[in-house]
Amino acid sequence: MEAALYLIPVTLGDTPLERVLPSYNRTVVLGIRHFIVEEVRTARRFLKQVERSIDIDALTFYPMGKHADAALFARYLEPLRRGEPVGVISEAGCPAVADPGADVVAVAQREGLKVVPLVGPSSILLAVMASGFNGQSFAFHGYLPIDPAARTKALKRLESLAISENQTQLFIETPYRNARMVADIMRACRPQTRLCVAAGLTTPQEYVRTLTVKQWRETKMPELAKVPAIFVLYK
Repeated sequence: MEAALYLIPVTLGDTPLERVLPSYNRTVVLGIRHFIVEEVRTARRFLKQVERSIDIDALTFYPMGKHADAALFARYLEPLRRGEPVGVISEAGCPAVADPGADVVAVAQREGLKVVPLVGPSSILLAVMASGFNGQSFAFHGYLPIDPAARTKALKRLESLAISENQTQLFIETPYRNARMVADIMRACRPQTRLCVAAGLTTPQEYVRTLTVKQWRETKMPELAKVPAIFVLYK
């Protein structure tokens, strides 16, 4: 297999691999012995799902999670420099998108090493697709501030951008704080602003609905405390 840094998507939750990942990804995975991963345990579990007979102990894993030393990322690419393929695996969805894998890819690009992104589920794109909002111009902002005043300010700024720039605005929250996020949006945003809640995408818990803030205030939303969700604002 060609030596390259392969960006290997994983599922967004409890979803059969064949539903969201092409068979070609399996071929690539089976040709790699070095993996840069956000979480070793979940990466090992994913690889076993790809191929039950895979010899996990014969593989090498390099951590890139929140407690990893980013100064070591360049060293993780040493097998690639020797001509061996290297894979990057995130906790969920596509690596290097709102993910520490971006720092690994940046090193590879600076050194002129080949980078190959594989096809897989992106909650950001899926949310844009399902929202009914502007898919020509959109921005993902990750996590908003936790402080109530700062969060209200951020929500009003994103609402203003949606209006003035005709741009779809996306952001996320830790699942156990989803209900708080919804309540803050209800307080901060104008009644006519549209909000799409896209939760549990591609999983059995999938829930996607777009309403105005006024309509949301009158609608019972499902329990989202344990479900990853993306919130999408538009005018």
